[in-house]
Amino acid sequence: MTFPDWFFPKKILAFDTGNFSQLRAEQILLTIDKLEARIGERFPESGLRRVCQEFRQLAESSEGLARRLGEPIWPVRVATFLAVGLLVLVAVGAVNLLFQKFSADGLGSFSELLQTTEAAINELIFLGLALFFLTGLEMRLKRQAALKALHQLRSIAHVVDMHQLTKDPAMLLSSAPPTLRETAQSPERVFSTFELARYLDYCSEMLALIAKIAALFAQTMDDPIVLTAVNELESLTQGLSGKIWQKIMILDLAVGQE
Repeated sequence: MTFPDWFFPKKILAFDTGNFSQLRAEQILLTIDKLEARIGERFPESGLRRVCQEFRQLAESSEGLARRLGEPIWPVRVATFLAVGLLVLVAVGAVNLLFQKFSADGLGSFSELLQTTEAAINELIFLGLALFFLTGLEMRLKRQAALKALHQLRSIAHVVDMHQLTKDPAMLLSSAPPTLRETAQSPERVFSTFELARYLDYCSEMLALIAKIAALFAQTMDDPIVLTAVNELESLTQGLSGKIWQKIMILDLAVGQE
């Protein structure tokens, strides 16, 4: 339930609106650009670079959508106001006709009064349902658009995870002969220890940026379903990033023992 500002004391409403109180979309997009450039400098032909390029496009469109969803959809809002006003006028007109009928004909029999009252109650129930549907229409449209964008971000997070899936530091650091470590179906391993650590770090950074783009929807919308979807996506990226950092720690420990 939303209360007007005058309902609360001014001290409760006071809060800091400085540069560091909310995420700045332009800085997130700039960080994604820098990450794509870093990947391109070190792994110019890698699939991870192409994933980052596609993520940059998705991030830009998601940022624009999140910004628009924070504003009113005026065509829907005006149509809703008109429809609500029309329904209220119809209800008032029906009540007026009912009173005119009772004034002219009297209350009549008790059974007729009960039937009229039941019909009026049913009409009020249908009117309430119609008002509930219309007043929530704008939020449902925004929610649908936000959830679709979050689904795309979730998908690209899994794509990033697929790119680091076969980057196994244990195989790189194993002292077993190559004939025992590799089979005909083993993935190609061309990275050095340092390169593998950088590759995994880039994957972790991209996952963190995916969560930050998703957080823009939570910043501009006050919808519990969208907030839940954002939190679930953040938990997903944290879990995937945790697996990556386990691999990085293995590399760091191995390098420290050399």
